[in-house]
Amino acid sequence: MPAPAFFDAIILGAGAAGMMCAATAGQRGRRVLLIDHAGEVGKKILISGGGRCNFTNLHVAPDRYLSANPHFAKSALRRYTQHDFLALVERHGIAWHEKTLGQLFCDGSARQIVAMMLAECEAGGVEVALGHAIRDVSHADGVYRVAWGGREASAPALVIATGGPSIPKMGATGFAYDLARKFGLKVVEPRPALVPLTLGGDEVLFRDLSGVAAPVEARAGKAKFREAALFTHRGLSGPAILQISSYWRHGEPVEIDFLPDRAAGWLTDAKRAQPSASLRKLLGDALPNRLADTLADQLALDTELANTPDKKLTEAERRLAAWRFHPNGTEGFAKAEVTIGGIATAGLSSQTMEARDTPGLYAIGEAVDVTGWLGGYNFQWAWASGWAAGMAI
Repeated sequence: MPAPAFFDAIILGAGAAGMMCAATAGQRGRRVLLIDHAGEVGKKILISGGGRCNFTNLHVAPDRYLSANPHFAKSALRRYTQHDFLALVERHGIAWHEKTLGQLFCDGSARQIVAMMLAECEAGGVEVALGHAIRDVSHADGVYRVAWGGREASAPALVIATGGPSIPKMGATGFAYDLARKFGLKVVEPRPALVPLTLGGDEVLFRDLSGVAAPVEARAGKAKFREAALFTHRGLSGPAILQISSYWRHGEPVEIDFLPDRAAGWLTDAKRAQPSASLRKLLGDALPNRLADTLADQLALDTELANTPDKKLTEAERRLAAWRFHPNGTEGFAKAEVTIGGIATAGLSSQTMEARDTPGLYAIGEAVDVTGWLGGYNFQWAWASGWAAGMAI
C-alpha cells in the first residue's frame, strides 16, 4: 500500500454540503481530499426537484428549521444566504425559475448544479476520490487518518458530510452517527422527515382515494401548512403532509382543513341560499368528486340542507375544518426526503461547525441535527454549513 498522502482537510461525503465545504476550503488555499463511497458525486442533488434540483428558497429563515437547538442554524444561514448561492448559480450561467412559495429550480437539469459544484472544487484544486467505502477512520497526535479502497490519507481536519439514513437506495447510511459517537459526539435520535404518513384501522377507506389530491391546511401540534394533500394506497402524502410529517409524533393526530378558505357559518349560509342542495353537492362543487363522496358518506348527511338542522350543519362544518386522521406510522427512511435528528448541535460550534471537544473534527449538512422545511431549505442548510466549515478549516 502506498504511503499515506497528507492534506489540510479530508471531507467524507461528496453531497451538497461536502462539495461546498471542499470548494470553499480549496479556494482558500487548503489542500483538500473529498471522498465518497458512491461512484459519482451529488447523487441526492440529481434526483431532487424531479431532476431539476430545488436548490434553495427565497424565504429561508431560521424559524423554518427544526433542531433540538432552534438557534443553532442562525449563524451559518446569516453568513451564507440563499442570495449568495443564487449569485453563484448565476455566475455559472445556470438558468433558473421560481415555482411556488419561493422555491428555486434549474430551468434545465440538476446536473448543472452538480457540474457547478465540481467546477468550484476544481477551481480549489480539490482531489476527489470516489467508488470505495471507508475502511477505517482514526485520530492520534492531532491527525486524522482515513483508509479507503487501497489508499490512506491523513489531515489535521476531518469533516463529516455523509448525510443521514434517508433514501437508502441512494446509498445513504447511518455512518455519520457511528463516526460521531466514535469521537465522543452525541446523536439526537434520527427519524424520517418530509415523509408520507400511513393510515390503518377505520381510516383504511381513505386509501381507496389513491391518486386524489386537494389543497388543504394540514396541522400537527402548533405547526400548520397550506398546500396540497395527496391520498395514496398507503395513506397520506403531498406537500402539506410531507411538511407536517416533520412535526408529527407517533400517536398524535393530524388535522386536515379540507376547505380552508371557507368562513365560519358557510354551511348554514348555504342552507339559506340553496335550501334544496345537499352537502354532497356542495362538497362536490369544491373538492374532487371521490373525496367529496367519501366525506359526505362519513358525515352521513344526505338530506337537503333545508331539512338538516343548523346544529348538524355546524357540526359537519367543524369536522370538515379539523378532520382528524390518526396515522399509524410513516413510510420510513426509504421514502423520507431528509432526516430529523442526527449529530447533536450541543457539541458543535454554530460559527465553524467544529466539534467543541475534538479539535479539527467538523460535521455539516444533513448529518447534523438541523432539518429544514420542504422546498429548498435543506439544500440551503447544506450550502451554508458547508461554507461555514470551509471558511474555518
